[in-house]
Amino acid sequence: MSLQLSSEIIHLPYREPFRIARAHGGDGMSSMIVELRNDSWPDLVGYGEGYPDAYYGETLETIGVVLPLLLAAIGPDELEVTAVDGAALSERIGERFEATIAHHGAAKCALDTAVHDLVGKHLGLPVHRLLGLSSAIGPTDFTIGIDDPEVVAARAARATRFPALKIKVGGPSDLETLEAVRRVFDGPIRVDANTAWTPEQGARLIPDLIRLGVELIEQPFPAHRIDQLGWLQERSALPLVADESAVTIRDLVGLVGVVDGVNVKLAKCGGPGPASRMLARARELGFRTFLGCMEETSLGIAASAHVAAAADWIDLDGCLLISGDPFEGLELGADCRWQLTDTPGLGIRRRAN
Repeated sequence: MSLQLSSEIIHLPYREPFRIARAHGGDGMSSMIVELRNDSWPDLVGYGEGYPDAYYGETLETIGVVLPLLLAAIGPDELEVTAVDGAALSERIGERFEATIAHHGAAKCALDTAVHDLVGKHLGLPVHRLLGLSSAIGPTDFTIGIDDPEVVAARAARATRFPALKIKVGGPSDLETLEAVRRVFDGPIRVDANTAWTPEQGARLIPDLIRLGVELIEQPFPAHRIDQLGWLQERSALPLVADESAVTIRDLVGLVGVVDGVNVKLAKCGGPGPASRMLARARELGFRTFLGCMEETSLGIAASAHVAAAADWIDLDGCLLISGDPFEGLELGADCRWQLTDTPGLGIRRRAN
């Protein structure tokens, strides 16, 4: 067996301006797409995506440097497995990657996703079945970035088909923004401060958030301030969900008794294999589970959708925020659930030029 890996950087515009509290964003996203081939299976290609976030110490350049190291960690004939070995292969690949280099979740995600896609195609299995998971997943919410309250409300009014909205906060007009959204949207609202609040802000806002029907609060304080997260959770009837504080499975034990929920993202933890294991471990520890994403193409979102059966809350809308998606095959149902089929691998293909 000989594996060949090729990569491509893509830049795609946002459909609308998208800003979060800890980053001013820009006009669009940048991501790394990889293609994995095995000379024993010449007609198959496995696709993967790695979305780097400088907050976690990654750039497109670091992904390019790390990918060859990860590829070299896959042993000879490693991918020659049977259908019953899928989960074991997934765990073994994750262990090899972790032993090769720490961190670098987006780089690991790109190759881990491509491995699962390629092996799934070889075995004739969709990735969720390869991992022993169900195709029955919950609906996704829709995310709206920070902007003037009336602008956010107008975008919310156009997104009322979604069962829940995730509103980015941490700007100058959080309460006014949420009031404006509530006037045009009747469903649950999830707020994400991306580390921007102070404990005093959070405690002051809790009564109004409850009044406005907010469902959860995501990462209000800096990642390392576990003490602040625990302080607010003790005073909040709403669940706090750790995101920037919950990067990989190793972070979970330290969050027990601190927050009610954790946000698992493939680009943080290293791909569909690590994400499925992190979600399972989070449930064992008593957390409510939130499956999130970056502003990825439908390739990255499909990889997340294949592990979504293990999540309580689903926030997989990244590909809906961008234009010019180069992939197709992932369909959003009328009920806002991503449709997983029996198509082998991720069920994703390149669009024809």
